[in-house]
Amino acid sequence: MRKALIVGINYYKSRFINNLKGCVNDATNVARVLTQNADDTVNFECNVCLAKDRNSSISSNELRESIRTLFAGDDDIALLYFSGHGYCDSVGGYLISSDSRTGCDGVTLNEVVTLANQSKCKNKIIILDCCHSGVAAENPISGVSEIKEGVVILTACTKIQPAMEKGGEGIFTSLLVDALNGSAANLIGNITPGSVYAYIDQSLGAWEQRPVFKANVKNFVSLRKTQPTISLDDLHKLVSLFPTSNYEYPLNPTYEPEMKGRSEGMPGPILENTQKFAILQKYNRVNLLVPVDAPHMWHAAMWSKSCKLTALGRFYHMLVQKGRI
Repeated sequence: MRKALIVGINYYKSRFINNLKGCVNDATNVARVLTQNADDTVNFECNVCLAKDRNSSISSNELRESIRTLFAGDDDIALLYFSGHGYCDSVGGYLISSDSRTGCDGVTLNEVVTLANQSKCKNKIIILDCCHSGVAAENPISGVSEIKEGVVILTACTKIQPAMEKGGEGIFTSLLVDALNGSAANLIGNITPGSVYAYIDQSLGAWEQRPVFKANVKNFVSLRKTQPTISLDDLHKLVSLFPTSNYEYPLNPTYEPEMKGRSEGMPGPILENTQKFAILQKYNRVNLLVPVDAPHMWHAAMWSKSCKLTALGRFYHMLVQKGRI
């Protein structure tokens, strides 16, 4: 089972804590993308908690109990997403609930990490889009986060930074949703916490808020599956087309299906070869291979050159060869 607690808090009772505008929208967008994979199969079973106004406010006790319930059991994945106010002092960090009167009377991040550490769920993922959220990756005493195996923490910013909004959306969550929609997917469509972080990290400049990522895992899990950029059937043909990862596949004009551009006496296309060439071109489009001594695959065929696997191609060749995909 895969379950997720998605929390978005716009409304705060205290006149000393400003209401927010985009957190409910952010939480709704995250829930929408996590609920199903791209092929409409069920992904996460989401419990969505939204504090839009006084009538839907979320108290500290309600938030704490929801997090406790999330990490109970022995599910494959338990994922927490929080968007709202965050606070940090010398003791540690806090997730601010609707009934908080000051910054330091919400749910402590130490509680959240402790519940994740103690959970029997196989994978515990904590994603925080709130100011100072990076403190979750640190122990307030040692300065180093003590997370147990299977725990992943991804935050919008460091412990000294605010989490910014733009156009009614959190900058971090906007990138998170893009990543989950496929921008962080590998060739076979899997999106991992690590690939999500890499996408967000590369999307934000040195002068912007910096996301924080910390993990203690043996194997990354897939957060969501999107449509692969190349089919598994075509990927599996890597080992038959390339007997070794360093093999250069020889080409000639019979591989090119178009007649245009052929000089007099040049052999025409052969169906078996053009079918193989179509697969090789797919590999080229996703950076698994490159033509040798030719600017494009068309030239490589027409000039009787060859093509070879890239570093990425050799990696996937190894995965196919070892039966890992």
